Parts: sequence; C-alpha cells; structure tokens
Amino acid sequence: MKKIWVWSITAALAGFLFGFDTVVISGADKTLQALWGSSDVFHGVVVIGMALWGTVIGALLGGIPTNKLGRKNTLIWIGIFYTISALGSALSSDPITFAIFRFIGGLGVGASTIAAPAYISEIAPAKDRGKLVGLYQFNIVFGILIAFFSNYLLNGIGENAWRWMVGVEAIPAAIYTVFALTIPKSPRWLLSKLRVDEAKTVLEVINPGMDSEHMMLEIEKESEGTIPGENIFLMKYRFPLILAFCIAFFNQLSGINAFLYYAPRILEEAGLGASTALLSSIGIGVTNMLFTLLGIYLIDRMGRKQLMYIGSIGYIIALSLVACAFYLNWEGISVAFFLFLFIAAHAIGQGTVIWVFISEIFPNHLRGYGQSFGSSVHWILAAVVPSLIPILFATIGPGIVFTFFAFMMFLQLLFVAFIMPETKGVPLEELSKSLTRTKKDKSGGDFK
Repeated sequence: MKKIWVWSITAALAGFLFGFDTVVISGADKTLQALWGSSDVFHGVVVIGMALWGTVIGALLGGIPTNKLGRKNTLIWIGIFYTISALGSALSSDPITFAIFRFIGGLGVGASTIAAPAYISEIAPAKDRGKLVGLYQFNIVFGILIAFFSNYLLNGIGENAWRWMVGVEAIPAAIYTVFALTIPKSPRWLLSKLRVDEAKTVLEVINPGMDSEHMMLEIEKESEGTIPGENIFLMKYRFPLILAFCIAFFNQLSGINAFLYYAPRILEEAGLGASTALLSSIGIGVTNMLFTLLGIYLIDRMGRKQLMYIGSIGYIIALSLVACAFYLNWEGISVAFFLFLFIAAHAIGQGTVIWVFISEIFPNHLRGYGQSFGSSVHWILAAVVPSLIPILFATIGPGIVFTFFAFMMFLQLLFVAFIMPETKGVPLEELSKSLTRTKKDKSGGDFK
C-alpha cells in the first residue's frame, strides 16, 4: 500500500501545477492590463483567457495520448509543457507572446485532468479509490494556496514582480517531471495493450496476497461485448456521458474559476483595499485546502453523493449571501466571509468529488476518452465564464452575476437528488456494468 500512496502522490503532483498555473495569473492580472494597455475584452479573452483555451484543447485531445501513449508517458509530457510555459511566460515582452506560452501551460492543465485521475483510479483499491484520486484535487488547492502566497510575497519586489510570479512555477514543474519518470504504467492500460506480464507485476504490488490472475480475468471480462474502435457516444454509454456532462457543467456554473481568477478584483469591488484583497486571497487558499482535506477524509466514508448534497446546499447559501451583499452594499469584510463560505462548500463538495467521479464512471477501454469529454465540458465553460467576468461586472454588476450562480446550484441539487448514483467502494469493472446500458435495454427501460 505504501508504494500505491507514493505513486498516487507523484501523479497527483500534476494537480499542484494545475492549481498553481491556474491561479498565479491573479497576482499579475491588473499589472499586465496596465502594462500593455489592454482593453477589458482583449485582456479577458487573450491575456487571461488564452491559457484557458489551451486547457480546453488539452482536455479535448488529452484522451488520445492518455490512451495511445499511456497514462504515465502523458504525465511526463505534461510536466515538460508546464516547465516551458513558466519560463516562456516570465520572459515575454508583449501580450501575444505571453498568451502563447500561457496557452502551452493550459495544454498541460487540460491533459492533467484526464491522465492523473485515470492513472490513480486504475492503481487504487476500490475501498481507497476516493481518497487516492482525491489527492489530485488536494494538490490542486495546495497549488492554488502556494500561488496566492507566492504572489503576496513577490508583489512588492519591483516593476518586474509579475515575471517572478509566473516564472517561479518552472521549479516545481521540473521536479515533478523527474518524479513522473519513476512511476509504473497503469495495469489496466497495460492489459488493454496486451502487455500481460507487466500488468501482472503491477497488480501484485497493488494487491499483495491476492490472485493476480483472477484480477486480470475480471478486468478482461469487463471488456467483453465491446466493439473494436467503439466510442463513448454509443447509446449504451449515454448514462455515464450524461453524468460526466452534468457534474462538469455545474462545477463551472458555480462560478468557482471566475472567482479564483479574479479574487483580488472581486474583493476590491466589495470595498477592500488592494493589499487587503491580495492577503485575503491567501485566506481563501487556506480555506480551500482545509475543506478539501475534510472532503478527502469523508469521500470513502460518506460517499460521493452525500458530499455533493453538502456542497450544493452550502453553495446556495453562500452565493445568495454574496449577491445580497452587493445589492445592499454591505461591508467588504462580510463579502469576504461569504466568499470563504462559498470556497468551503466547493472544496468539500464539487472540488473533492468531480475528478474522482468522472474517473470512475466509464469502462476501462474508454476511460481516457470519457474523462476527455467531461474535462472538455468543464474547461470550455472555465474558459468562457472567467473571460466574461470583467465585462459582466462592468455592465450588469456582480450582484446579478452571483444570483445566477446561486440559481444554477439549486439545479445542481436536483441533479444530485434525482440522477447522480453513488460509486463509493464499487470496483471499476462493476461500475462499468451497472452504468452501461445493456443490449436488451436498447428499446427502452432503465440503465443497468
């Protein structure tokens, strides 16, 4: 089990770089807009948004290397992309060059949401799968916290502080790339490539004392009845496709990425000074990390669905209060408190559950493509929503924006109550059978 933890933590470090890369731009946001004299539209769509569009492309195409090259090799290339992006962004002298290198980092972010959860879910025992895949999310929020803290420390070092903010990521990116070279390949991926002996060796480490031959037969049995070259858009995979779409859709329609990218700006809109707003961002990062740890502790105890209930109700309360604060001109500190509550709700619910859940609901031979679909929905919205925030705040105002997010979280609550299944503790192969529509169901009826 010790080796599984080491391998899982190593793969999950891709999440640290994801979190750091995503949020580090918040510290340089207003500086870059002033430096290059960008309009709100150009700044939102190109300077800030290009990394997000890179993430969309990485998510759309990341299933291809994840399935063809393997989970491990894809993770290594992700580390290389992060390193190039950090160094190139720091050395950029114009917004277009900066956007290109941020785009490269975005490719790494998008691909990591596929390769890392897929890898960890395929080496994890069913009873520990939630918390092991949850390590990816913990590393995301840890990376966010370190990015906020790094931005705060580097903020006052001079006019080139923004270069240090975005460039320092190259250090952990290079370290992660070296670590990724040491992990084994996924046993389920190896079996899909008919590399039976290598798969057996890894399975014997994952479950010492268990019959590895029997485990391989169970994994191979799961693929019986599949059609060579089939895809996730076949009718029998409609239910897991709907589940992946809904959880990714609601994740972004909570406003989480819009808030993380523009945390200092939102807090300044609420009446806090620039320095206080930046410092409050560190508090947001701490809250995110602590409640993610709580979510990871609970996910294999309470289950995915129960955490989503808690998170959905917390979202509705917090976002409604934030909206009221802007409508009624409450003090800035109260807005900060409500946003902290929002972050706590996200961390214990969607933040902990999303990558675990998407990594569980697709069959082994289509997991990379299924996760690519879910990640693509997530990241397309993550590109669109934050890009619109400066424009929406300037036109309709933050109160209406947060009211909309609160309403979407009410719809998420209905999804959790009436559609979302519980996946806690169920082996991946059994989940595949239960969520895939069988041939005798094709004329109608329930998903089995």
